[in-house]
Amino acid sequence: MIDWDGLDAFKYRDETETVRALLDAAPLSAEDRAAVRAEAEALVRGARRSVRRQGVVENFLQEFSLSTREGLALMCLAEALLRTPDEETKDRLIAEKIGSADWASHLGKSGSLFVNASAWGLMLTGKLVEVDEQATSDLPGFLKRVAGRVGEPVIRAAVGQAIRIMGEQFVLGRTIEAAIARAKGDGDICSFDMLGEGARTAADAERYEKAYAEAIATVGRLSGGQGPEAGHGISVKLSALSPRYEATQEDRVWSELYPRVKRLALIAAKHDLNFTLDAEEADRLVISLKLLERLAGEAELGDWTGLGLAVQAYQKRCPQVIAGLAELSKKTGRRLMVRLVKGAYWDSEIKRAQVNGRPGYPVYTTKSATDLSYLVCAKALIDAAPHLYAQFATHNAHSLAAVRRMAKGAGVKIEFQRLHGMGEALYKAADDLYDGVLVRAYAPVGGHEDLLPYLVRRLLENGANTSFVHALLDERVPAETVVVDPIADITAVGPGPHRKIPLPVNIYGDRANSMGIDISVTEERGRLVKAIAGLPAIQAGTGEAVHNPATGDEIGTVGEATSAEIDAAFAAARKAQGAWDEAGGIERAKVLRAMADALEANRDRLIALCTREAGKTLNDGVAEVREAADFCRYYARLAETRFAGPEVLKGPVGETNTLELRGRGVFVCISPWNFPLAIFTGQVAAALAAGNAVIAKPAEQTPLIAAEVVGLYHAAGLDKALLALTPGRGETVGAALVSHPGCDGVAFTGGTETAWRINQSLAARRGPIVPFIAETGGLNGMFVDTTAQREQVIDDVILSAFGSAGQRCSALRLLFLPKDTADGIIEGLMGAMDALVVADPADPRTDVGPVIDEDARKTLADHLERLKREAKVLKVLEGPTTGTFFPPVLAEIPTGDFLDREVFGPILHIVRYDPEKLEAVATGLANRGYGLTLGVHSRIEAFAEQVKRLVPAGNVYVNRSIIGAVVGVQPFGGQGLSGTGPKAGGPEALSRYGVERAVSVNITAQGGDPALLNL
Repeated sequence: MIDWDGLDAFKYRDETETVRALLDAAPLSAEDRAAVRAEAEALVRGARRSVRRQGVVENFLQEFSLSTREGLALMCLAEALLRTPDEETKDRLIAEKIGSADWASHLGKSGSLFVNASAWGLMLTGKLVEVDEQATSDLPGFLKRVAGRVGEPVIRAAVGQAIRIMGEQFVLGRTIEAAIARAKGDGDICSFDMLGEGARTAADAERYEKAYAEAIATVGRLSGGQGPEAGHGISVKLSALSPRYEATQEDRVWSELYPRVKRLALIAAKHDLNFTLDAEEADRLVISLKLLERLAGEAELGDWTGLGLAVQAYQKRCPQVIAGLAELSKKTGRRLMVRLVKGAYWDSEIKRAQVNGRPGYPVYTTKSATDLSYLVCAKALIDAAPHLYAQFATHNAHSLAAVRRMAKGAGVKIEFQRLHGMGEALYKAADDLYDGVLVRAYAPVGGHEDLLPYLVRRLLENGANTSFVHALLDERVPAETVVVDPIADITAVGPGPHRKIPLPVNIYGDRANSMGIDISVTEERGRLVKAIAGLPAIQAGTGEAVHNPATGDEIGTVGEATSAEIDAAFAAARKAQGAWDEAGGIERAKVLRAMADALEANRDRLIALCTREAGKTLNDGVAEVREAADFCRYYARLAETRFAGPEVLKGPVGETNTLELRGRGVFVCISPWNFPLAIFTGQVAAALAAGNAVIAKPAEQTPLIAAEVVGLYHAAGLDKALLALTPGRGETVGAALVSHPGCDGVAFTGGTETAWRINQSLAARRGPIVPFIAETGGLNGMFVDTTAQREQVIDDVILSAFGSAGQRCSALRLLFLPKDTADGIIEGLMGAMDALVVADPADPRTDVGPVIDEDARKTLADHLERLKREAKVLKVLEGPTTGTFFPPVLAEIPTGDFLDREVFGPILHIVRYDPEKLEAVATGLANRGYGLTLGVHSRIEAFAEQVKRLVPAGNVYVNRSIIGAVVGVQPFGGQGLSGTGPKAGGPEALSRYGVERAVSVNITAQGGDPALLNL
């Protein structure tokens, strides 16, 4: 077997080093480069001569008596309407975007509706059409003008026509038969792509397999046995054939996905077609290559030479992938077809790397580096003939000319590929210049309802200012400027990364981003599994055993803090706090940054402990360490800026006025078990940053993690007297801490009822009124309307409701679905639940681990019994019988007020609602008094605004999951029954941990104001 996992050594390779290696590969000589540039410029001029001047948009505009710019506005509106199922909501969307009095204010003066207008004009008319000036300066006025001139019924008809235009322009046919017939009329050889999203359920995967199988058989039947090079082919998205096409689910890839692919490949082999596995996200590259290797070795496929794979040149691993494919072909004796593309997920890969704290990017950050990689990989692909048959997908004249020259010099037959609906002018020019080129069209097939994700991707790729396609047909741009030699471009500026795209660690500028772990990499997963298996028992005291909630095994011991130990801790803290406060924020920040570094240095051990003690999955454990490190660095920055010393305030001459923030004294920090590392560390870091000493009490279920954290704080340079660990029960140790006369403030995260008790205890104390900073639970809802995208809703709901076994205060408890589309979404959710893995979180495959203890499990079991009696239980998953597992539950409840308090675990309650009664439904949720997180899924801005207005919440998430707030990016905390504020991880987070001291000095009493006298 080929070591595909070894490719991951290059996944995040330093970009400067990688690009230098590409330059050293020298895919073109100086003579070839000059010839390629001349040919590419000739291609641009030829394309401009051949482009049609009267296109589908011109006919559309004539029919509706609109200007080109107004027509483009309707095209953009049609793009949004593709996802909207019902007429009433379509009219609301039109009203909002067209600018009736009710909705125009939401758009303000933004040109957001017209982001893709120039791209539309370019691709559909061959001209670069500028957005109307009024559209950018007075968007509501512009839209009213359009609507007023032609009327809303005409607008609706025009939008319908615009959707048909988009379908005809970018999709070859609604069915494979129609697509083949149209391709025959156009004289095109195609690789057909069945439009659709990735599977979310087993039923989705089955449906897509059936569609692919029927398409392959139809293409085979109608292609006349022309073979994989001369005849039509099929491109297959592996993510459509399994809801769990992931590296961490490799066993399911073999048991569920592979048999589907093999069945399809056998049909393609029977008809001797080109069968290409499409490229997807970088994290799926290695698993896709392992799958291809097994497929290539299947004896049942005979001597078929149509098996292929798409390879992305923007990935740093691309040269190594091509080398591996050549080795695979030699090993199996099977010629492979390889489509070289530049890559379609660039922006997503950049974002994913930043969000997940990767060491670098799996893709190049500059266009020139990707273009150079394309040339280097093209040469490698051509050199690998006859083992690999090269297919080059490009709309770039320079790339086309360079590849053609390389192939001619090597005497190797190749084919080019273009997207259906695009690139005709360029390839017409190439056909003329080179006296014929073999071109295959990548042709989407499907209904308009499946068009949108594909369409938006094409627009973003080719409408970007850096895109070759953007400039190709714009005659204002000279051909010499359009054609860019990537070697010359990189040589001129240097081989480094894009200057505006910092490494993931540097995205925040004033603080380091925490480092994550890429669990899609086999070596990384294996290291964590080894750390968990090798974790020794931890002795954090004697007397009480601590158990693993997944297995019941004893993992360590702890002792409860005594009254004497509590008194001693307060006394030592009081004595040490003054010097710590005097040291100032800048000095305290050094300790906090050292603590962040210590957390990351001990990351594997901490993740292992989170898994063993708190039942955290590997991904949740990684997130815990990252959030803890982020808290330390963020609060270090706040300490430097808010607690650095007196701030001079403006005032009259003759006096100085300053305001200074200082520590309050000794803070009690009481943290929960559901974030035993992140929240424990964050509370302590906030109090320390402000100049306080801390007495910390962890949840009684997770004291070992807390003991590790305290040890790391001390090792990072913190005086041991400034942070004391006092483990124990809430009713004993917790009560003693908050009632202690040495307590100057309390930070608490946990249940609302516990917060009430602490508040009452503090109120009963004689002496100073101390601050109580509480973050409590929530009755968190998500409102979905009929414009929401089904797959996105399913993904976000599953993660929000069942991630971390539903044991997040931000977790989704109530899902409000419109009655018209509720059935389809519920069916999808039930299928997606079936794809979840409920198991020991030490296993990297696990999605849902145990709940924290038997008390939690029993509370959830009791609630499930109530649901069985009074509601409708739709689905209950199976789970292990050991430990304290409570598998996910989906239930439908009669009304939103069925719940009056939070149910803390993996139970999702669905409420069907009538959109006409939205206000009453949303108000009912608001009246429960909670206000933590709120989700909205909609493409109508007014809907999101209405829900946000009706349901108060500290954190609102639109068209995404409602969990996973990031420190400094989404400050977290609620209102009402959900907390007091200020938000954790926000700019005001330290405000209640400190006291303000204003000092005013009359300097004229000393003889005058020198600054004034020296004017």
